[in-house]
Amino acid sequence: MKKTVKHTLDTTQPLPLTKKQKAEIKALFELPDSQIDYSDIPALSGEFWKNAVNNPFYKPTKTSTTVRVDSDVLVWLKSQGKGYQTRMNAILRAAMLHEIKH
Repeated sequence: MKKTVKHTLDTTQPLPLTKKQKAEIKALFELPDSQIDYSDIPALSGEFWKNAVNNPFYKPTKTSTTVRVDSDVLVWLKSQGKGYQTRMNAILRAAMLHEIKH
């Protein structure tokens, strides 16, 4: 009979790196790009990115916050029905992505 072994990992407090791990990271960091072997990783062409889609399983984390908005803006958001906070987030995300692209 096999016994199941369970491990838990506290992602907020990862285990410290060993000296060997630190040395390997340092060596990789110092390696010039010209010496990196990409033979097992084919380059992605522009054609690949034309067909790329957003990850359907990606869901950004949410952070609870308090914001002060003009009353008329809040009334307008709420007048469109349930989900005004989701709409507010979508509007802010669109503005953020627009700014990032430009």
